[in-house]
Amino acid sequence: MSNPRYFLALSALFTLVWSALAIAPWDRHAWLVQNIAILGAFAVMALVRRRFWLSRVSTTLVFTFLCLALVGAHYTYPSTPYDAWFESLTGHSLDDVLGWERNNFDRIVHFSYGLLLAYPVREIFLRVADVRGFWGYALPLDVVMSTSMLFELVEWTTAEVFAGGNQLYIGTQGDVWDTHKDMALATLGATIAIGITAAINRAYHRDFGREWAESLRVKRREALEPDGFAWLARVKRRS
Repeated sequence: MSNPRYFLALSALFTLVWSALAIAPWDRHAWLVQNIAILGAFAVMALVRRRFWLSRVSTTLVFTFLCLALVGAHYTYPSTPYDAWFESLTGHSLDDVLGWERNNFDRIVHFSYGLLLAYPVREIFLRVADVRGFWGYALPLDVVMSTSMLFELVEWTTAEVFAGGNQLYIGTQGDVWDTHKDMALATLGATIAIGITAAINRAYHRDFGREWAESLRVKRREALEPDGFAWLARVKRRS
C-alpha cells in the first residue's frame, strides 16, 4: 500500500475512533479542551502530507499516540478504566501487579509520547536537516524532552484560561510532582525508542561507528565570529 493510501486508511480509522469517543464523554468541557491539541496535530499532518510524507512506521506511531490521547480525553485521565480493561482480559489487576495506588493512565500516555514519537521526530531530522551520527539520536531526544516541558506549560495555561483550572483536565490527582514525573516518563520513553533504533542501526549499518565519529569531529576550529558581535557591526553599517 502506498503512503497516501496508508495515510487515508489510518485517517479513516482515526475518524471512527474519534466519532465513537466523542459520544457522551465523561466531562464534555474537558473533552473539548483536550481535543484542541489532538485535532490540531492531526490537521498539521494532513496539511503537510503533500510535501512531506512520513514513513508508514512513523505514521502508525503518530496515529497510535493520537488514539491514546483520544481515550484519555473521553474518560478524563484520572478516570480512564484501564485497570478494569486489563483485569477483564487477564483476570489480574494491573495496579496490584505494579503496586500503583493512583490511576496512572496519564503517566502511560506521557511515557508513550516519548516512546512513540521519538522515531518520527528522528525521521524528520534525518530527512529535513540531514543530520547524521550522534545528532540523529541526540536531537530527537532533545525535542521530545523540550516539547514535553512545553506541553506541561501549555496544559497549565489552557486549563487556567479555558477550563477554570479544572483538575480533570490537568490530571495531577493531588501529586505535587506530577509535572516532573510526566516529563521524566516522556524522556524515558524517548530514550528507549532511540536506544532501540541505535542498536538496530549498529547491527545492520556497517558505517555506524564511522558516521558517529564523523558527526562529532570538529569541522572548523576557528570561531565564525571571534568577538561574537560581528553581525551587529554589519547591521549598523547597512543602516
